[in-house]
Amino acid sequence: MQLKIIPDVVPRRNIRTVKESTSILECAKLMTEIHVAAMIVVNDIGKLIGILTERDLVQRVLAKGLDPVKTTCGAIMTANPDTLAPDDGAMDALELMTSRNYRHLPVVEDGRCVAMVSIRDLYAAAKAGLEEDIRETEAFVFGDRYGA
Repeated sequence: MQLKIIPDVVPRRNIRTVKESTSILECAKLMTEIHVAAMIVVNDIGKLIGILTERDLVQRVLAKGLDPVKTTCGAIMTANPDTLAPDDGAMDALELMTSRNYRHLPVVEDGRCVAMVSIRDLYAAAKAGLEEDIRETEAFVFGDRYGA
């Protein structure tokens, strides 16, 4: 059975966002405060327009000597990022993230971000699925008492 992004990998939840006019300093402080490695950037009506990651902060701000107070999220975000739908398959998402070297992808429904999935979330779901498959196979091959 193919796992779906929501609810099998991550739950639907309120995602904290920043506006494109938010300074990088404010964004970095918020990311630290809420313990996330990626932020969704939205326009004035709350629609997703970009994503900003820790890697972006390092490569596009710090390494280039930009001022984090004056630089905005809109200036360095990845605009129009790839997204997932809640019913997308976990293995398809894992393949996409691995092939494009993503660590985080927004899960979007009707233009709004309803969750954020990380590569770590997907590996955990894949591992749990494989472990369950092994248990079922052992029960079939050796009987229910195997390993008891």
